[in-house]
Amino acid sequence: MGQSAIAYIEVSGRSIAYRLRSGQKPTLVFLPGYASDMEGTKALALDAFAEHAGLAMLRLDYSGTGSSNGDFKDGTLALWLEEALAAVDRLTKGPLVLVGSSMGGWIALHLALLRPERIRALVGIAAAPDFTDWGFADADTAERQGLARGFWESGQGLLLLDKPIEIDCPVRLLHGERDEEVPLDIAFRAMRAPRSADVQLNVLKGGGHRLSEPREIDAILHAVATLIEQPLEPAP
Repeated sequence: MGQSAIAYIEVSGRSIAYRLRSGQKPTLVFLPGYASDMEGTKALALDAFAEHAGLAMLRLDYSGTGSSNGDFKDGTLALWLEEALAAVDRLTKGPLVLVGSSMGGWIALHLALLRPERIRALVGIAAAPDFTDWGFADADTAERQGLARGFWESGQGLLLLDKPIEIDCPVRLLHGERDEEVPLDIAFRAMRAPRSADVQLNVLKGGGHRLSEPREIDAILHAVATLIEQPLEPAP
């Protein structure tokens, strides 16, 4: 069957590219990281899994990335969250399993707060909630290191780890032991923050930030398959 076709929705005047695979529920929703898109290794592996399992899946490119229009430097966490929420609300029905990579994990947590009745589970891959806070001393430092001031300011208004996160769904976090971009301490903070009692952190020995090696992809797919009780391979 292959990949689903690229289509577009308009969100506050921005044309947002997405791919939507039809199938059974729950719908998998992949949320890319900062400066990433829906065609990366993890997104394609998850899409292939969805195809084999007969599951619906949605993935999208935030404005200014991938096949969506706009200037990347104009992107903010609030804008990209708005786009992800619009895509979920307009393009899917029923229960969802959110899979967020790096910054996408931050967006996934916010989506779970905004649509708690729809989120069956959440998977964070090297999740980076609050990275404007712990990753940079201030806006000037962020700009010097290549992060737009607007994004930094937006992120500071959407911090989560400074208080309990009122999420009750199962949460699975996968994090590389040697992640040099998102310290392992952040993964432990992200594990402790949700209100849910069903939260697990899987630290992958020797893993970096990308978590795109075959064994790492297998760990991600296993986490998703377990949450939705689906086999990793198609039934004979």
